[in-house]
Amino acid sequence: MDAYLQRIGASRTSSLAELQERHLMSVPFENLDTHMDTRIVLEIPWLYDKIVERRRGGFCYEVNGLFAELLQDLGHRVDRLAARVYGAEGRLGAPLAHLVLLVDDEWLVDVGFGAFALHPLSWRSRDDQHDPAGVFRLADNGDDVDVFHDGEPAYRVERRPRQLTEFAATCWYQQTAPESHFRKGPMATKVVPGGRITVTDKQVVVTENGRKTSTDVEDPAAAFLENFGLYFRQSNASGVLRQL
Repeated sequence: MDAYLQRIGASRTSSLAELQERHLMSVPFENLDTHMDTRIVLEIPWLYDKIVERRRGGFCYEVNGLFAELLQDLGHRVDRLAARVYGAEGRLGAPLAHLVLLVDDEWLVDVGFGAFALHPLSWRSRDDQHDPAGVFRLADNGDDVDVFHDGEPAYRVERRPRQLTEFAATCWYQQTAPESHFRKGPMATKVVPGGRITVTDKQVVVTENGRKTSTDVEDPAAAFLENFGLYFRQSNASGVLRQL
């Protein structure tokens, strides 16, 4: 865990807000394994090797899954909660499509949703919560909690704690199903001072102080390496991903 803290530029005395912010500025949200025929394994040693040792990123199950281990090591109580993501026209996606963290029964923490809150959100407040990334609000919806970002629904969170292994089947679906948005193309995104940088196989998009610029990508491998230090080699999903 000390190596993990060094990876994100934090320490054992860092606040929860500082840990989340530094994580978001250090560990990219990315789906490159899905396009390199590498099956994601939701086991802590595998995630540690990928994110800490190889300095990669990942999607929600990976980055939130490992971040939960770090927070627990630092003395926080952490529940892993399942969420359903809102899609086009306000339609809810599949159960367990997203993993978020409830920390100390007080804070909703999410370092695995791409462009989202820079700091923890109050789990108990139902008022607007102002964050550098926008205005967030939580609203009760039966037994669940809806999370809104700038007035638009982002996802619906279950209150029942889960184990990381419970997300394995949905993780496999996200990697292999033609309908999964993670299969549409490789991408990586990370918070940078004053904004965010996002790289796909088509564009590099930089948002800085509210201004957005984009540059076409001619060589995706070079773009991911130059902007994130990530090695990328396109391949076709095959038998490796289809084995549970």
